[in-house]
Amino acid sequence: MQMRYETSEMILTNADLVLENEVVRGTVCVSEGVITAVDTGRSARAGAVDCDGDLLIPGLIELHTDNLERHIQPRPKVDWPHGAAIIAHDGELASTGITTVFDALRVGSVVSNNRTNYREYARPLASELLDMRARGLLRISHFLHLRAEVCSETLTEELDKFGAEDRVGIVSIMDHTPGQRQFRDLEKLRAYVCGKHGLSDDQFEEHVAHQVATRERLGAAHETAAVAAAARFGAVLASHDDTDTGHVTTSAAHGIRLAEFPTTVEAAQACKDNGIAVMMGAPNLIRGGSHSGNVAAEELARLDLLDIFSSDYVPSALMSAALRLADLWGDLPRAIATVTSAPARATGLDDRGRIAEGLRADLVRVRPVEGVASLRGVWSHGRQVG
Repeated sequence: MQMRYETSEMILTNADLVLENEVVRGTVCVSEGVITAVDTGRSARAGAVDCDGDLLIPGLIELHTDNLERHIQPRPKVDWPHGAAIIAHDGELASTGITTVFDALRVGSVVSNNRTNYREYARPLASELLDMRARGLLRISHFLHLRAEVCSETLTEELDKFGAEDRVGIVSIMDHTPGQRQFRDLEKLRAYVCGKHGLSDDQFEEHVAHQVATRERLGAAHETAAVAAAARFGAVLASHDDTDTGHVTTSAAHGIRLAEFPTTVEAAQACKDNGIAVMMGAPNLIRGGSHSGNVAAEELARLDLLDIFSSDYVPSALMSAALRLADLWGDLPRAIATVTSAPARATGLDDRGRIAEGLRADLVRVRPVEGVASLRGVWSHGRQVG
């Protein structure tokens, strides 16, 4: 890894620049956190950093990660101090090449049956994160992604605690009611919930019945509240775990243009037909399939039904999946776009996601070594953070 720069100017040269439609050996000049020039060839200017032929790609943009939740609760029923958790999360993402993140926080709690510990936490955690950002304590760019759980008891009240000033970039409509979408297979749900929360079989059955009844009672009102909240925040509205054309038709009617983790080819194809971008989890590609038994990301990639990758629950998977996808497609720029320009476009971030003059200097120097991404430098807004 190269030395950290204290000046506001930087030149990275002799790198394979991954541009929108091609890879060229060249030079990127940065000043005051912005890319000022992109040139072919090698720079002879004093102080230029020789990248020795490594790839230079835009900083990765992460739209849906549970990683912050993992840091604030490293074990079931173990709460970790939020400030330390946020710093650790931020540093971990920077170390994997992620320079922009939409931190996924669940809104919507279960208060009458608390065996699964689905309690409110999003508002205080978001306030701490935004305060740390305002004080310049974070390495990378953070936005909020509110995961609106319609199968809950307090969604509307929790959404009302957020406003347009809170950097909410995404609101996703989540429906984890047992027996449908992600959890169509109740045995897989049983393994997940009982393993995570230590429920007995009888307690699991009680949990399922309670969740189904809650969805029937409050689900429609919560869905309406989530759509209204996204409009109030000026946030992108996303669907989650669409399974069939009916789900996608509903999503399109809500104005959704981003589908997180559709569970079938049918749903992914319907998304494409409706102009909805499809996002899949990078761990799905790395592992060779979904841990919930749903459609494989590789299958959607081969069918040209995959637009964006999310690291989901493994931050380092984002870079690895992009490189694996490059081998699958035989097209490095197209693969890198799934973790850079495509998520930027889906969320209206037109100041990043590409190596181009005038954009933010969010950059990653990486050397693929036998299928593994060896990061040699990460810059966020021109400042080296990894």
